Amino acid sequence: MSDKQVKTLDSITIRFAGDSGDGMQLTGGQFTDTTAIAGNDLNTFPDYPAEIRAPVGTTFGVSGFQIQLSSKPVHTPGDAPDVLVAMNPAALKVNLPILRDNGIIIVNTDSFQQRNLDLAKYESNPLEDDSLKLYQVFRVPITTLTREALKDSPLRPKDKDRSKNFFALGMTYWMYSRSMDHTIEWINAKFKNKPELIDANTRALQAGYTYALSTEIFTTSYRIDKADKKPGKYRNITGNEATALGFIAAAKRAGKELYLGSYPITPASDILHELAKYRNYGVKTFQAEDEIAGIASAIGASYAGDMAITTTSGPGLALKSEALGLAVITELPLVVVNVQRGGPSTGLPTKTEQADLMQAMYGRNGEAPVPVIAANSPSDCFSAAFEAMEIAFKFNTPVVLLTDGYIANGAEPWLIPKVEDLPVIKVDYADDAENYQPYKRDPETLARKMAIPGMPGFEHHVGGLEKDVSGNVSYVPAVHQEMVNLRAEKVKRVNMHTTEPELYGNPEGELLVISWGSTYGSVFKAMEEAHSRGLSVSWYHLRWINPMPKNLGDIIKNFKKVLVPEINLGQLKQLIRAEYLVDAQGFNRVNGLPINSGELLEAIESQLKG
Repeated sequence: MSDKQVKTLDSITIRFAGDSGDGMQLTGGQFTDTTAIAGNDLNTFPDYPAEIRAPVGTTFGVSGFQIQLSSKPVHTPGDAPDVLVAMNPAALKVNLPILRDNGIIIVNTDSFQQRNLDLAKYESNPLEDDSLKLYQVFRVPITTLTREALKDSPLRPKDKDRSKNFFALGMTYWMYSRSMDHTIEWINAKFKNKPELIDANTRALQAGYTYALSTEIFTTSYRIDKADKKPGKYRNITGNEATALGFIAAAKRAGKELYLGSYPITPASDILHELAKYRNYGVKTFQAEDEIAGIASAIGASYAGDMAITTTSGPGLALKSEALGLAVITELPLVVVNVQRGGPSTGLPTKTEQADLMQAMYGRNGEAPVPVIAANSPSDCFSAAFEAMEIAFKFNTPVVLLTDGYIANGAEPWLIPKVEDLPVIKVDYADDAENYQPYKRDPETLARKMAIPGMPGFEHHVGGLEKDVSGNVSYVPAVHQEMVNLRAEKVKRVNMHTTEPELYGNPEGELLVISWGSTYGSVFKAMEEAHSRGLSVSWYHLRWINPMPKNLGDIIKNFKKVLVPEINLGQLKQLIRAEYLVDAQGFNRVNGLPINSGELLEAIESQLKG
């Protein structure tokens, strides 16, 4: 051990890749949790195969998990991995193009048999044909070494091989100075009723660590110091977990019970799973038979006085559109969460996209505007969910909350807020039965006052037909015109009660970058590099997209050019062009991946050069 070096790095990006049955998500998750405990800042990107049961060994069955860890603030999972752990030829082939030059490859040589090479469409063995000469390649017979470590285990050979991901994890723990303690505790808790699996996985983990420590091929280990963070209690959290906790916190601060009516759909299902754990905290979850039943039950729960939500992805939001229009015309508080994925139709169900913005804005029949808010990171999903519910109750309106697969499944450290620091959500119900008119409006917000069914003297009509201030059905053209105008104006007034985004950079200049949602981290990184190069570029990241911030038009006027990066073909760009009559240009990628900050930086430089 004394002959081996220990180098200190500011940051490192690692990608674990293998077949969907190789446990790469578990491996990455354990590395992430251990890294969070070690005090590093981090950001992750789980990359699931789109095929549920892709043939073993094929490129379209590769599962990946990428993590960037650093002693400095981290905003993305990294553009190009520094390290690739490849469990088979397909994993190597899929991920080699994104590995940085001279990057480290740890490869399971046991899997590079002719059959697997054929499945991955390799004409020759890349471990033998010099195609990897530009990288640092560590050839490790991971399967053989795992079997050797478990030779005395009573498990069947096939079950022993399932522990090879822990062997690989043990090697990376040694390479990056991670402790095995948390993972060993997790193994004991996970398999508490199966001692043979506890023994096998623990021994495989320790064998991998010992192999990296003792073998001559690993000459260097690396250390990443703790990140300088604001004092407080942190936990590692995914976007879907944060969304669920944000709604629970909002319900508690409103003194309400939380109701979720939802139908499982990738990548939103984990919100349902997470909320189902909190049935003892005033949370009710209903797994409906379809998307329509999910939102319809949530509307009923809202009408009955609960804090109501429904969760879905793009295809499900399409099915919910008529019922969402019902929530608009009845003016009931409701939050619809759309965890966006690649489309159209089933599309790329495990990949990320931002292509549902127009659907959120206009995907309903008639004039049915709703406020639209977008979270920008895994931990920000908590704040976005809380804020969406605040607005829903303040304005008595449905709100659409947009996240996406990248931040929903990704993870980062989250500073747990103190409950007393969260604002109280005031729920203002009608209190004058004698003069009650269900669609009489607050002069400031234009919100109507709700009355819960069963309140004596407050009986009234609600439903999907147009109505006048009394709640009675009306077919008078002037009434419909007035109500449509009032509902639209109510949504516009939301920006009087939200915080304006901060402008990053100078208030005027050559180029303004306008972004939204999960592109935040990639744009942040690109802007840091742009400013370090002295480029005249500023940045404005939208949180509320409907309505737009009050001062956005004035900001745009101070710049010669506008660039809008999105994971779609230019939906926010079209909204910006229509609203502010500016020739905004797009930086658009629709490849199922987060935006690459290096490519965005090139686009910024190109815009500045004309």
